[in-house]
Amino acid sequence: MAEIFAYIALGAGWTVFMTFGSAAIGIVLGLPLLVLAECRFSLVRGLYNGFVHVIRGVPTLVWLFIAFFGVGQLGITLTPVTASLLTLSMIATAYMSEIYRGGMKAIPAGQWEAAGALNLDRTSTLRFIIGPQLFRAVSPSVATQVIGLLKDSALVSTIGVADLVFRAGIMTQYHAHGLYMFGIAGAVYLLLSLPIAVFSRNIHARITRRYAVA
Repeated sequence: MAEIFAYIALGAGWTVFMTFGSAAIGIVLGLPLLVLAECRFSLVRGLYNGFVHVIRGVPTLVWLFIAFFGVGQLGITLTPVTASLLTLSMIATAYMSEIYRGGMKAIPAGQWEAAGALNLDRTSTLRFIIGPQLFRAVSPSVATQVIGLLKDSALVSTIGVADLVFRAGIMTQYHAHGLYMFGIAGAVYLLLSLPIAVFSRNIHARITRRYAVA
């Protein structure tokens, strides 16, 4: 049984890669999208809203199948890993941009006016005043989204990525005992999600203490 546990647990490598790889891409690309969301041109805002609605309105599994099976008809061949990472990253970007937008709306407009009264330029305002407040406002939601990506990453097993669920399925085919095999996978998911939640709470508390924002 130890060998079975080790075999399934090795799938955590792909699970972690898919989760944190897509989360990192989403966190970075979500910021430029925030600029589009706040653009003064209604056409640009409409394109942004359309992108977010389409991405969030279609199930993750469907996007995975489109990326892996569908784009092949266009002459584009993606490996299971590439298709999975692109899909999860696209979804993470859409969700992160909305998280950022919500965080920005939670910051009073008077913060910008106060910074202007202090003769701070836009870069300094974003770095020292808006940025810390935005980070504090969105950190719990970002952690929730990362945990959501962790769970969604289980879907990559459907296109052949050897993650926790894929390996648990292989072991079930060979040895049966599906409750035991997928119980191991579930336990590993719990172990992976716990540090994310703890880290998020600690970071949120530290930012709150340091900047003392309301």
